[in-house]
Amino acid sequence: MELLGLFNYWVFAVLLMVGFYAVIAKPNMIKKLLGLAIFQAAVFLLYITMDKVEGGTAPIIQAGVDAIYSNPLPQVLILTAIVVGISTTALGLALVVRIHEAYGTIEEDETQQKDLEE
Repeated sequence: MELLGLFNYWVFAVLLMVGFYAVIAKPNMIKKLLGLAIFQAAVFLLYITMDKVEGGTAPIIQAGVDAIYSNPLPQVLILTAIVVGISTTALGLALVVRIHEAYGTIEEDETQQKDLEE
């Protein structure tokens, strides 16, 4: 395969590492949630990239037609994953708001320090 044909996989790898870095290294909880969203988008890109069938058509079976069909399952999984990702992000943001009300900060190290002081 030529290098340009692997472009989506390179973008997937970069997005995955950027999201993983943000989740692991950033102390700010909002940045962690954004990193998680980037990580999820990378996984979506991987599934969509792997789904492409060269010359594939919609899976509508007709009598006497012999064709290569694309599998609709990855699109269904991605739609479901998008809904779950949005719900997870919304719940995470609600928790960050509640943490900010309780601790006065959204920095992870500061909230841990306040927990140790009590």
